Amino acid sequence: MTTALAPPRKIETMADLLERLGNIPPSRIRFHPPPGTATEADVIEADVRHDRLCELVDGVLVEKAMGLRESFLAVALASILREFVVTRNSGLVSGEAGMMRLFAGMVRIPDVAFASWARLPGRRVPVEPIPDLVPDLAVEILSRSNTEEEMARKLREYFAAGVRLVWLIDPETRTVTVYTSPEQSTLLDQTRTLDGGDVLPGFTLPLSQLFAELDRQGNG
Repeated sequence: MTTALAPPRKIETMADLLERLGNIPPSRIRFHPPPGTATEADVIEADVRHDRLCELVDGVLVEKAMGLRESFLAVALASILREFVVTRNSGLVSGEAGMMRLFAGMVRIPDVAFASWARLPGRRVPVEPIPDLVPDLAVEILSRSNTEEEMARKLREYFAAGVRLVWLIDPETRTVTVYTSPEQSTLLDQTRTLDGGDVLPGFTLPLSQLFAELDRQGNG
């Protein structure tokens, strides 16, 4: 398993907790179990018993920020990626409920992710609800309750764990920021074409095609 980042500072107040989690809205922090005591079993229980999709961050259950529009965009992108990946049998594509243990005690849920067979134990689909798995590509689709600090922390964690490529998709501005490290990024607007780089050689997607999914409407 990948080793974790440096131990965080002690939490003394609610302000300390919010700052550590990236100044997210307090409504996304679950207090059962109390912050600092949550485990992976609590992540699974929140999903199964309470229909709450949560990430595990420093012993805290943090509800995943996701709306219908973001979910719709995630499904559209995952479908396009899956068709490319399955044709080449290069690995697996997961969606917005795909829990992954990046470090001991750290569970993240990318909105979309690609993991090559080389990163999958036995080169098979994991059977555990939260596998020890670091994807090659992680995609985050921004929701209104995501903060810059939260996403900056996620970027650091993804790359520290071994993720090779991160796409940050903003439905509001219809842009994609492509990260090859937390400090190296390229901003693409909807007139540009997204590519898979060294992670998904040959993959290209005109962003006008992806964001056009948000403009679909019925007849009549």
